Parts: sequence; structure tokens; C-alpha cells
Amino acid sequence: MGEQTHIIRRPDQLSIGRTDAEIRQACASGTWARIHRGAYVDSGHLSRLDAYGRHRLRTEAVACAASSGAAVSHISAAVLHGFELWNTPLRAVHLSRNRRGGGRKSARRHVHSTSLTDNEITEVDGLRVTTPARTVADLARVLPFEQALVVGNSALHRSSLTTEALTDSIALSPNHPRHRHALHALAAMDSRLESVGESRSLALFIREHLPLPEPQVKIHDARGLVGRVDFLWREQRTVGEFDGRIKYGRLVPAGRSAEDVLWNEKLREDRLRDAGWQVARWTWSDLSTPSAVAGRITAAFSRGPVRYQPAPTAPVPECRVG
Repeated sequence: MGEQTHIIRRPDQLSIGRTDAEIRQACASGTWARIHRGAYVDSGHLSRLDAYGRHRLRTEAVACAASSGAAVSHISAAVLHGFELWNTPLRAVHLSRNRRGGGRKSARRHVHSTSLTDNEITEVDGLRVTTPARTVADLARVLPFEQALVVGNSALHRSSLTTEALTDSIALSPNHPRHRHALHALAAMDSRLESVGESRSLALFIREHLPLPEPQVKIHDARGLVGRVDFLWREQRTVGEFDGRIKYGRLVPAGRSAEDVLWNEKLREDRLRDAGWQVARWTWSDLSTPSAVAGRITAAFSRGPVRYQPAPTAPVPECRVG
């Protein structure tokens, strides 16, 4: 059951004859690390986990000690469902209870009091967890636009969650003070986006008032399939490619080097240009300067057969965490 076997529980240790003094000594010596009241884990195991793995362990420890009516929710539910997050703090474990008041928040535990039905709860590794639809709906209301788009696209792409189910979930709380914020994020979500970088790129296009491209499109030339591109502006005859470093790192196919992948990328780009497509590329670090990425894309538009004229648009509303 997930990471359950790695949690060392005080009652279990007392039942086999270990004392509280011995438990304290194991923690003081660095052999064990305390992850919640009465719950510990081997320090070596904990050090090998990434932030998601550590949060998952803490979530299990907190959820197992909570009252029976509580359900793991918000970012903690997203972690248990396997959805991607970006720039979203994982310090506190989030739980929700179906009640009007009594919510509590500390540095390590955030209990939400909210309307929560049995239909909005599922089970993951033996834990009560909000469904994918309710999880994304909750996060669409509380996260900034870009972070909400990342988790929403990940959920739509990685799970059986549908846009219709998510729309229905958000519609259940029309009086929530962040309802319009959630609808704004929902309108931009797209299950075809496959990575955090692509979702962040989409947020950039929206903020910079660029035309919205088609994602994940297969391009052919006279020789056949050139490849699938991340983004396609068909009218502007422009291809957009987000270059995540991962494709040149651990996901390089066996028997090939990063240099091989780079060379094949060059040949692929040559074929795209020969077929009449302009190509704009950007990297993870480029996303921190949106105007530069937008300038690169519009420069590619201007080299195409149709002169690009930016359409007048209203400013995108600021998205702030309430």
C-alpha cells in the first residue's frame, strides 16, 4: 500500500516491548525521523525520497491519525493521485471535512471545513481522498492561474478525469469567492498538454495575448511523417517547441547519446523549415522571461507567409491567491 510499510508507528513499537525512551533515542541519533505525532520513518529511506515521496509519507501518517470523516484533499490529494504540480508548496498536509466550521491551519497540517459529499471521495492506497474532479476543482480555486493550469492539465492527461466532470464539480460551489478564478483556469485547461513546461507555455501564451496554438500535432512532408510538434500555429505557419532538458537526459533511448538526440532534432527542424514552417524554440529557463519567448514566437510569425498583426485584447485579470 504505497509507502505504508515504511512508517514506524509508536503503538506498534510499544507492543513489541520498545520504550518511549528508546524511540526518542532513535530520533536523537538520526536513525529515525519523526514525520507526524507517533509516526516515524527510517532516516536513510526518507533521504532517498523526492519532495513528492516525502509528502506522500507525511500525508499517510496524518490521514491515518485523523478522524474517520476526514479526506485527503487539495495538494495532498493531487500527490496521491499522481498529478504534477509546479511551484506549489508541499510543506502542509491538507485534509477536508464535511462541516461548516472548525477548520485549522498549522505549518504542517491544514484542515479545511467545506461541503463534501460521499460522491466526491474515493480511495487511494487505502486512504480516503477527494476524487480527481474535486481535487482539481479545489486547487483551481486556491492556486494562482499558472499553477492551477499545470495540475489541471496533468489530471486531464494522466487520469480518466474529463472536462465535463471537472466543470460539474466547479459548478457545485457557485458562491465560492474564487469561483470566477476557477472558471478562468478551467477555460484554459487542455488534456493534450503532456508536461509542466507545456502547461506553463500555454499560460505564457494567454498572458502575452498570443493566438492559441494547436498542441501535439503531427506534421508531414513529401517524405512522410516529420514528427509531432508541441504547438502549431497553422495560420502563421509556425511550430513552437518547448525544449525540456529531460529529452536530452535520462529519457535518451538506450544505445543513443544526447548528441544523437540533438542531431536528430536538428534534422527534424530542417525538414520542418523545408516544408515551409517557421520554428520557435524555448527552454525551461526562458519561461521566466515571458516577453522574450513571446518576441521569439512573433518573430517567427513575421517570417511566415501571413504577416502577423496582434489583435487588440483586454488585459488578462490578475490571479491572486485569496
